[in-house]
Amino acid sequence: MAPGPGGLTPVFERATQQTDKTVALTFDADMTSDQGPRAAGGEQFDNPGLISALRTLKVPSTIFMTGRWAEEYPDQTKAIGTDPNFEVANHSYSHHAFKSPCYGLPALDGAAARADVDRAFAAFRQAGAVNTVPYFRFPGGCYDDQALRALSTAKVTAVQWDVVSGDAFASDPDAVAEQVLAGVKPGSVVVMHCTRSAAPVTEEAVRKIVPELRKRGYRFVKVSELIGK
Repeated sequence: MAPGPGGLTPVFERATQQTDKTVALTFDADMTSDQGPRAAGGEQFDNPGLISALRTLKVPSTIFMTGRWAEEYPDQTKAIGTDPNFEVANHSYSHHAFKSPCYGLPALDGAAARADVDRAFAAFRQAGAVNTVPYFRFPGGCYDDQALRALSTAKVTAVQWDVVSGDAFASDPDAVAEQVLAGVKPGSVVVMHCTRSAAPVTEEAVRKIVPELRKRGYRFVKVSELIGK
């Protein structure tokens, strides 16, 4: 997308001009720079079952991945990033905040924020992901003009959402599915997660959401198709 006023990084939330029933399911593959010991101890920040379900259901999806996640799961990153069903977008390297306060996340200043984005793209390349797109999602969704200015030279579009799935730390897949189904409109961007430890019922919720939205006449697309319209 073209830069916003004052050269700020553009922000996309929903394809508001949409008349056909398209929707983008997006999944944040979160892992912070300091969670290596937790992963080594057995905590699962990945969700291969979810990725497998998206393939089986033939749902094109956009995965917003942190660089640290790509380093922890390079084989999965390559598999996702070479599958035409998916596109890999940037969710920062460290999952630190680009604006403070933001859900207790440690914050980065402008120069560190810009470097964090580059480091994530480098991690994707190192893992062998080739289907990458110039989109960025702020950790926690937190940003202001200062953050948009810091990223202005990165040539990315900031992608937010208009439908919150509520899958983070949820235990009831039906409630997650109901929240998504109640919120989706033509051109919607749904935010979900690809981290078993923090979002354990996402796969089950997706298996409920996808057939119901298809029954309602919706077609699933990647964010790049929404933005391209």
